[in-house]
Order: sequence, then structure tokens, then C-alpha cells
Amino acid sequence: MLEEYNKPRKTDNIEKKPLNFLDTNTNNPEKPAKKNKKSFFILAIFIILFSILIIRTFSSPAISENPYEYDPITLEPNKPDNILKRITNFVFKRQTDLVGKKDDRINILLLGMGGPGHNGPYLTDTIITVSIKPSTGHIAMISIPRDLGVDIPDYGKQKINHANAYGEAKQEGAGAIYATKVIEDTFDITIPYYVRVDFQAFKEIIDNVGGVKIDVETSFTDHEFPAPNDEYRSLTFVKGVQTMDGERALQYARSRHGNNGEGSDFARAKRQQKVILALKEKILSFQTLSNPIRISKIIKSLGNHINTNIEFSSMISLLKIGRSIDLKNIITLVFDIQDNKFLESSYTPEGAYILSPVTGNFDAMKDAIKNIFDNNSIADTTPSQDTPAPESINIIVEKENTNITETKESNQNKDAIEIQNGTWRAGLASRVQNKLTDYDIIVEEIGNTQTRPIAESGLYIISNISDTKIIEQIQTTLNIPLKKEIPENESIVSSTKILIILGEDFEE
Repeated sequence: MLEEYNKPRKTDNIEKKPLNFLDTNTNNPEKPAKKNKKSFFILAIFIILFSILIIRTFSSPAISENPYEYDPITLEPNKPDNILKRITNFVFKRQTDLVGKKDDRINILLLGMGGPGHNGPYLTDTIITVSIKPSTGHIAMISIPRDLGVDIPDYGKQKINHANAYGEAKQEGAGAIYATKVIEDTFDITIPYYVRVDFQAFKEIIDNVGGVKIDVETSFTDHEFPAPNDEYRSLTFVKGVQTMDGERALQYARSRHGNNGEGSDFARAKRQQKVILALKEKILSFQTLSNPIRISKIIKSLGNHINTNIEFSSMISLLKIGRSIDLKNIITLVFDIQDNKFLESSYTPEGAYILSPVTGNFDAMKDAIKNIFDNNSIADTTPSQDTPAPESINIIVEKENTNITETKESNQNKDAIEIQNGTWRAGLASRVQNKLTDYDIIVEEIGNTQTRPIAESGLYIISNISDTKIIEQIQTTLNIPLKKEIPENESIVSSTKILIILGEDFEE
């Protein structure tokens, strides 16, 4: 019997586990492990998303508000030097387009005022709406007269230049926002950006870029230019191209009592547009001036003299657009009473002088603003200029998509010439084209090289030409060497016989 007890039993081969007296769940046997399909699915999604994150991190640099994170030449954001920074930039830094870019119209309001220490410190004597059409590289500058009577909330019919002052009275620093809203409501447009500067900022900005060259079209004298202590002094401007520092440019832009047709707000508005275009050209013509770090330092140095809602990253985006804009693609419009097309003299019920729409409403002005890029009938209101000296500011209004300038008997249709700008100096090809025109050398095509910047300038003979003297004349005029091989990856118009490439070494 004892032997039977000692015989091995089936249960002896079963692995014995220690008893857990705290475990009350004794009825459910342990189930075998199975693959967790749900966890695998989540892991797969995570891997895919992480892969996309890595690809986008390498291919799309994030937008930065730090001027030191931009390439000073291309103005593109620098890529971080390690993967952690790239992922951080992607996750935490937004990438936004300029407001209005999707609608192919970016609007910016420019306001100029005297500032503290001047009479009427917050009255805006300069009101210009700048519209940019990114798809074509066109830009429009629309000057709104300071005396235009508009409805201002809580104040009734008032001159439009009071809007900024009323906004400041409501809340310090809110003047530009308030003025922008009044102009938006008056003309039924959206203006997402504004820049307001006072006289001090205006002067310092121009002095910081070494002055601007202005072509004074008409000699004039203003005997009533404001002077300290509520007095006046005389100013004279002589016809011709001249370099103006900040103080002189401010006087030129402010004068409103000159003779020879320069004694009106409308003449002054045209001069203000000229100065702004000259400043734009000066900044974009030299890489050192459009360097993000320098721009940031200038803005910071101006302190309270400048007020804007444009973030630094948006400024860089605007600079990149500005580099591609040629002066011949700039349209200017000044609303005035000279042709009785838009405005006429009027008075408020209190007897204050204002300008009012001829039709009794703003519909005609709204249409002019809305259709400024495709309505050729407004061209007669823009400033007219004779062909100025090559280094001066040249404003030409042309029909959209027209690249061929008016020509005269010369090399036209004989030896077609093309100029390509191999630098980041905006408008360089156009300025050289104008210079050659002065020597009866007609340039049929202008544009930019595929690759920029190109270090050295060159003159290339593409095919047989009828007159070899023109080559000598171009070399003498532009001081450009004759070369044989066109830079790699560059293309030209099929009819071109002579190609001029302007490199970084080209001196205007």
C-alpha cells in the first residue's frame, strides 16, 4: 500500500506555483498572450507621422523673428545645424504667408506725422496705400489727400488726417490702428498692415542708407515752410538730379506752398511718392542695406518714432517681393481736384474746408483703387518724368504684361539686345536699359539670370551681328568685358543676338 502511494502521479509533472492568499480571483485561469493589433496600428501611425515630420523639417525652414537666423543675401531662413533644433522649429514656429497673398493683393498703409514737438503732432500729412500684386510683380501707390472729408465714428465729418489723432486720444499707441479702420471703411478695402513714422524716423531712415537721389522735375521756392517758434522760412529746390539727406528729403516731401505748380497738397503727394520710391530703390539696390540684421538695428534705434504691426518675418517676405519689382512696374495714383474726376472743394457744416467726392459718394474712388492694376484710364494721374540721368529714380507706368519699351530708330530689329540682372540689386537691368537708350542703343528684353548672384559681368555675342561698332559702344558705355561662354544654366530669348549680364562687379 505504501508502494502504491509512492508511485508517480500525473499531477506530479505539473509545475506547481506558489499560492497567493491575497488573490481572491481563483476562478479565472490565465489566458495565453495574443498580439495586440491596436498597439501595432498606433505604432505604425506614429512611425509614418514621424517620417513626415523629419522630411518637412529638412525641406521647409521655419519662419523666424530673429534677424540673425536669415541669410543676408538670399533672405531665406537659415536651417538649424542639428536635428533637435529643426524639429523644435517645425513644432513651435509657425509658417505663415503674407495676409492678402492668396488673393494676389497685399495692402499696406503708410502714415507720416510730425510727432511730439511739432504742431498737430498726430495729424497725418502723408497717407499712402501701397498695394502689391505678387503674381505680376506690380506695385501701386495711392495717395489719399489729407483734407478729404470722411465720416469718423464719434466725430462726424472730419478731415481724414485727423483719424490718427483721434485714435491716439482714445488710447495711446492706437492711432494707426484707428486710422487704418477709418480708411478701410471709407474705401471698402482690407489693409492688414500699417507703418506709421514721424519726421524724426523719416530723416533717420534716409540718413541710415546714405541719402537718396531725387530727380527734381521743376525748380520751385517755398517762402512759407514751417520753422521753429511758429515762424516761416524760405526753401528753394533746383531742377535736376540731386542727392538728399534726411533733412532735405523731408523738406522736399513736406513743402506745400511752392511756386511753379508745386504749391498744393497734390503736388506734395507726388513728391512724397518720389521720395518713398527712391528710398525703396536705395534699400533694395544694395545688399548691405537690405541685410536683416541691419534692418532690425535701424528699427530698434528708431524706438517710438516708428509704429507698425508688421512682424520681422513679414518684413523679410516683403523685401523678397520688393527685390523682384521693377520700377517700370510701379503705378502711382494721386486723388486730386485738377481734372474734377474725383474730388472738389467743399465745407463741413461748421465751415471747415474739406475735399468731397464729385459724385457725392466714394464709389469712383473705390473703383479706382480696386481696379488700379487693370484699369489703364488712371494712368494720366501718375507723375510724368522725362528720361532722367541713369543713376536717378525713373518711374514709368506701362500696360500690364508689356515688356518692350517705346523705341526710336537705332539698332531696333537689327541686333536684338537682352540685359539680364545677375545681382540682387532691384531694377538694375532697367536702369542700364535707360542708360543705353540715351546712346541710341535699344534693348528689347530685360530680366534676371536664372542663378544669382553672378560675380562677373559679361558681354556675349550670340549670333552674327550687322554692326560690330555697337559692341564697342556697349563696352565703352558700360565698361563690361567681352566674353565667349554664357554662364551655365542661363537661357535667353530666341531672337537675342547680344546678351549683357550684369554681375556683382558692375558699377553704376
